[in-house]
Amino acid sequence: MSNISKETEELLIKYSLEAKETSYSPYSNFRVGAALLTKDGTWFKGCNIENASYGGAICAERTAYCKAISEGHKEFVALAVSSDQDEIVSPCGICRQFISEFGPGTLPVYLVTAKGAHKLITLSELLPLSFALEQGQKFLMK
Repeated sequence: MSNISKETEELLIKYSLEAKETSYSPYSNFRVGAALLTKDGTWFKGCNIENASYGGAICAERTAYCKAISEGHKEFVALAVSSDQDEIVSPCGICRQFISEFGPGTLPVYLVTAKGAHKLITLSELLPLSFALEQGQKFLMK
């Protein structure tokens, strides 16, 4: 499924676990961390950041992607998402759609437990039949 090396996989997991340590989650107490690897080998970490106005909160995955994109990176190799849970937690719907904007569908996504156990899936498995840029452009052209 993935051509990610064991070393890179271990770093993805490690960095996602590290990222959740900086989570700002005083309302839910639900810490999430994300690690994102770009095509050129640059790493970005993200954590969830909550707000008293709940709609103003941002998830760890989007934090990592926004940091990367704001630095000019738009091609990604892998993503890992971790929490404090003993079972895997997957990205929310908004994050799934956000991640799919920057594909590809074959992007390896590691879902990581608090102790580092993980499940590997692809972006297409995470969000099958996603609404993509090309579809949106077709609607705008009509």
